Amino acid sequence: MKKYIKMICLCCMVFMIAGCNSIQQKVNDFNGKIFGNTYTIDTFDNFGTKVLSTHGSRIDISGNVVQQATYDDSTSSTGYVNTLSSVITLTIDGHEMLTCGDTTIFYEDGLKPDVDFRVDVIDSESDSLLDSPVISGLVNSVKNKFGKQMVVVIKSQTGYPIYAFSGKKVTWSIPDDLPKFTKLMVDGKALYLHRANFQIIDKDLIDD
Repeated sequence: MKKYIKMICLCCMVFMIAGCNSIQQKVNDFNGKIFGNTYTIDTFDNFGTKVLSTHGSRIDISGNVVQQATYDDSTSSTGYVNTLSSVITLTIDGHEMLTCGDTTIFYEDGLKPDVDFRVDVIDSESDSLLDSPVISGLVNSVKNKFGKQMVVVIKSQTGYPIYAFSGKKVTWSIPDDLPKFTKLMVDGKALYLHRANFQIIDKDLIDD
């Protein structure tokens, strides 16, 4: 019974602070998404080798809308629809750089990749009722809304390790206006992944 009471109290506390990290993300977006913040931009080839590193105090990312041809079988007519291309435009302190295809990591000043981070095997077991899929799934879904202690392992598109970032509060989202991007918030700092494979792992799972 005490375990159930603790679980209920935990869920109540989680709901009370669930909006904290999402609000922080909205504030970051209000500053112009990436524009106005200072970022390091690291670009990697398919083998995880860094090919370019850029740093700027005013950086903006924008997708490029192109017209894509369509065909309607029922009317045998062609047309065009607007769609985001794979080419992205980076504006770095007023100067443009276009890129396409490379794995690119954007991390805000204050974020630093973990050094010598490596995960080969994760071995975990539990006999606790609180770790059952139903209960833990509920708790984790609530925790994910405001962030929890996690490690982000980033790899190239072919699986070569690149970076790992860890934080006490980690959340992620998919930007609607940027092609092939994932945005993460790590302890209030923004981390953008473009064309990258990644895993987000509970820190407790690794420590176990």
